[in-house]
Amino acid sequence: MKPQTSGELRSMWLNFFKSKGHAVIPSASVIPENDPTVLFTTAGMHPLVPYLLGSKHPAGTRLTDVQKCIRTGDIDEVGDASHLTFFEMLGNWSLGDYFKKEMIAWSWEFLTSPDYLGLDKDRLAFTVFEGEGEIPRDDEAAGYWMENGVKPENIYYLSREHNWWGPAGQTGPCGPDTEMFIITDKEPCGPNCSPACGCGRFLEIWNDVFMQYNKTADGRYVPLAKKNVDTGMGLERTICTLNGVKTVYETDAFTGIIAKIAELSGKHYGDSEAVTRAFRIVADHLRTATFIMGDPRGVSPSNVDQGYVLRRLIRRAVRYGMELGMAEGFTCEIAGVIIAQYADVYPELRQNEAFVLEQLKLEESRFARTLRQGEREFDKLVSRLGESRVIDGLSAFHLYDTYGFPIEMTRELAAEHGLTVDEKGFADHFAAHQKLSQAGAEQRFKGGLADHSVQTTRLHTATHLLHAALRRVLGDDVAQKGSNITAERLRFDFKFGRKMTKDEIAQVEALVNEWIQADVPITMKETTVEEAKAEGAIGLFESKYGERVRMYTMGPYSKEICGGPHATHTGELVSFKIQKEESSSAGVRRIKAVIGADPNP
Repeated sequence: MKPQTSGELRSMWLNFFKSKGHAVIPSASVIPENDPTVLFTTAGMHPLVPYLLGSKHPAGTRLTDVQKCIRTGDIDEVGDASHLTFFEMLGNWSLGDYFKKEMIAWSWEFLTSPDYLGLDKDRLAFTVFEGEGEIPRDDEAAGYWMENGVKPENIYYLSREHNWWGPAGQTGPCGPDTEMFIITDKEPCGPNCSPACGCGRFLEIWNDVFMQYNKTADGRYVPLAKKNVDTGMGLERTICTLNGVKTVYETDAFTGIIAKIAELSGKHYGDSEAVTRAFRIVADHLRTATFIMGDPRGVSPSNVDQGYVLRRLIRRAVRYGMELGMAEGFTCEIAGVIIAQYADVYPELRQNEAFVLEQLKLEESRFARTLRQGEREFDKLVSRLGESRVIDGLSAFHLYDTYGFPIEMTRELAAEHGLTVDEKGFADHFAAHQKLSQAGAEQRFKGGLADHSVQTTRLHTATHLLHAALRRVLGDDVAQKGSNITAERLRFDFKFGRKMTKDEIAQVEALVNEWIQADVPITMKETTVEEAKAEGAIGLFESKYGERVRMYTMGPYSKEICGGPHATHTGELVSFKIQKEESSSAGVRRIKAVIGADPNP
């Protein structure tokens, strides 16, 4: 039976792949661990990169999940019919197990069987890689589609731009993909109409990536000994397509949220283009903000990194909520609806509900006050421009620094008045305060592999010892809230309500160095969540009952659930030095530290 709701599609997907021998794994955090290249988990494959690169996954070689994802590079576009900042990605993986033949047969079965999506076989189209240079055309994938009953005229050979994945960096695993589309009733745009033309006749529903090559440093593509499959189906977009509605905001993912906005505002979705856009912005941004703060690694609004993006989302939602006429406090009421809607699927939202509501209340109240002042200041600024149609960089920065206006909001207000902003001038002033510019944010959101060099592996290992030492000195209430590692240093955020004393910092540093000098072996054991807890392991227990996980033990000092990578002995870290202890956000402290030189460069 064709699924009508998000819940039905989630269950159908997981049960289907479970019947094909896949282990169901839980969604990872939306905040990546130890990956300085991105702020958020942007795709289903992101948390699985180490396993796609060859590490053994404790759940086996066939995996399936529904992953929480956040992409914020297009925040300004949210409000139209298609852009979202938070979405759920249905995925399945083969880690050196099955390959094209099985995956294509299962894709066809899931798409067309009346027991699953039950789509009309003649209204489906497929794309495969057309080949390039030394890489041949993917006739293998096309042949498997035809074996399953696809007509040759419904298969399109497209270029690298459309049907090639990776590598994420300059080198590494990569390969062709095959994409699946529903053919709509829209007439062809011309004789060469295809999924590549973007005319709207073809709606993408699924993508199977076949990682079969390794790109070398000299640009060659060498076939992999162990080939992987990585697939992705966007839950919201698919339900929208299956239900035949025009936008995702008309699906059950948003109807409850939209109804609450209507109740609080006294307006109706669809009243006008402006009202509809405001409804969508408030609904999308508060849904994303709730998932960021409700995450096991949840952060607070701030002026850097994830906190900066979170603040921008909340403040943009508040601005449009105020335009709709909602009274102060509306963000908490809407978040309550979102938490109730998703709590059964993502119980961490209910567990962190108090934190989510507290942070929303604080940020909304703070911004509501400054917004009114800032908009008055903006109006004064516009009146002083005369014939100039450009807001200078210093004035834009003044709006940010004094009134909390992100450059994106100044840009939006300027556009509404037919003005532009000197963003380079703004960025120059902004950079002087070491804050994240929009250009920098866009680069970070492009994603990529985490650095798995020897040095970052050692720094990651050091975060475990630091965590253990903090709990020893400050108490067991200390809990990790996030980390960020570059080749030069580690940054570790933890839950703690006050500034550490100099003596406490010295004690923590001394403990970590003592454990490094002990040079104990670091062991890994695959076990269940329940067994790990029973042995006293700490960590983010995102896994479901019975899930197999990796538990790393460092002598009597540290025992944590973690995906790795790790050093083999604590002595490899050489030494440990805390450079700074500071506030990260409300109730969260941050330590920056370094370790000794690599003993085996």
